[in-house]
Amino acid sequence: MKSLKSFLIPVLTVIIVTACTQKTNTGSAVVDISIPHMVKQGTATQLIVDGSPFLMLAGELHNSSMGGIEYMRPIWKRMADANLNTLISTASWELVEPEEGRFNFEHVDSMIIGARKAGLKLVVIWFASWKNSASSYVPSWVKLDKERFPLVKDEQGNTLNILSTFSEESCNADAKAFAALMEHIRQIDGEHHTVVMMQVQNEIGTLRTKRDYSEPANAAFYTTVPAELMDYLNKNRDSLHPGVLEAWGKQGFPETGTWEEVFGKGVLVDDWKGMSYLTEELFMAWNYAKYVGKIAEAGREKYDIPMYVNAWLKQPGSSGHAPGNYPSGGPTPQVIDVWRAGAPSIDFIAPDIYIVDHFRYICDQYTLSGNPLFIPETRGDAGGASRAFFAYGKYNAMCYAPFGIDGGDAGASVEDISDMKDAYGTLKQLTTMILHNQGTQNINGLMVDNNSGIDSMVIGGYEIRGTLPRRFRFAEAGIPGGQGAEQQNRGQTGGCLIISTGPGEYIVAGRNMSLTFAMADPESNQNVDFLSLEDGTYVKDQWITGRRLNGDERRVNFPADRSKIFKLSLYSY
Repeated sequence: MKSLKSFLIPVLTVIIVTACTQKTNTGSAVVDISIPHMVKQGTATQLIVDGSPFLMLAGELHNSSMGGIEYMRPIWKRMADANLNTLISTASWELVEPEEGRFNFEHVDSMIIGARKAGLKLVVIWFASWKNSASSYVPSWVKLDKERFPLVKDEQGNTLNILSTFSEESCNADAKAFAALMEHIRQIDGEHHTVVMMQVQNEIGTLRTKRDYSEPANAAFYTTVPAELMDYLNKNRDSLHPGVLEAWGKQGFPETGTWEEVFGKGVLVDDWKGMSYLTEELFMAWNYAKYVGKIAEAGREKYDIPMYVNAWLKQPGSSGHAPGNYPSGGPTPQVIDVWRAGAPSIDFIAPDIYIVDHFRYICDQYTLSGNPLFIPETRGDAGGASRAFFAYGKYNAMCYAPFGIDGGDAGASVEDISDMKDAYGTLKQLTTMILHNQGTQNINGLMVDNNSGIDSMVIGGYEIRGTLPRRFRFAEAGIPGGQGAEQQNRGQTGGCLIISTGPGEYIVAGRNMSLTFAMADPESNQNVDFLSLEDGTYVKDQWITGRRLNGDERRVNFPADRSKIFKLSLYSY
């Protein structure tokens, strides 16, 4: 087996060469590789910080945590003690610009200094025009001036607490504040790189209405689809989202026309995965993308670090899958092409995944046409810890971040997030190997639950199958210890990450899963067994054997309550 050092030399060369030629989305200038930026490695996208790839083992704070400087003082170190290396935190427009033209960065400074002292990196969310659709984080001088900063109207003419995208004043005011924020971050952090990425707004879109029905919005809906968008769709027809391509195709692929002439009249579809009111959603996506794109561009002119937007997803069931029940126009997978066309200053779109029964489907949707997987919000329970292994292995995830990681209470302890602490502690040991193998065929992941039963893959020349473990229940079976009667584990999700280090050689890590191994060709009539099997740990990228496993322990079985690492090799006979 090759040493880890021999793996690192070629990958660092690739990173240096790639980074030197990396272009920004906003123009042709060469990226300043001294600041955080993104590069491609194979099929993966990696974040580069201080010249090296960086894997975010992250968590997102509660919305109001950064609203109190003293509140946060004890939390920074506790997050580092919980094995996080990144926190997703917030900067709100109402605190940054309490009076128009007068900026206050006190909370921003405390956030950056607190994270830096704890050895944490930051992804900063700009809570501004919209947060979960609503415009609750805008300053009071915006809230009180409805003429200058108009709001969305629903189909019945009711006014909603959502800034309309059809207001140049709103967009310009937000962009001015964001540019001031980015200039300040550059001034106090441009050499330290505590802040590595920005999320622009949060869960954008119109709730309680499938589109804006204000007078300017109605006029735009019944006029010609912008030529800029039509040009993009024509140039990228081969990679468009299947739902958008189908809707456009049913209209005969017109190259001009109103929104309904190009994409058809929006209708409600019974299937939650279907494209309900797609035309209205595409229309809103274009206008949100243009608005947010201008804000991001203004910020990148001051400090050009990666920026993304996140999405509140459509939900299964009759009440959750039509736009308006989730924020219409937000960066859902079916409108990713519109966001790319309208907001080239945004690097990627990211899903907030709470629909864990459809975790794999959502990850598949958000990795279409090269969009990298970045999960800024999800669950942090035992199932969430298992899914972290799967996301980093299967999808080359840049970031995995359970929401409310601080517990929403300054008295919360590290034990309150023990499952994620455990998972991140194991993933931290493997970070160098994960980053080296991202974008190659040598890394993958498995995930199972009570519904899926089994997951499998072929990697390193063998088939690996994952199932939920069977637990021995000696007392209930009336059998002496050592002879077990097995019962199916009915616990939460099981997940693992698999790295192939050579033919038939693997490093595997995970929780709540059992692995079995077979020939890749089921008709080979050969059996597979362990040539060697060890559990252990990595310390400074060096493998430290815990036990050489054999006899009754000759199996790869991840516990439900903690993660483990196995190193193994296989042979056939």
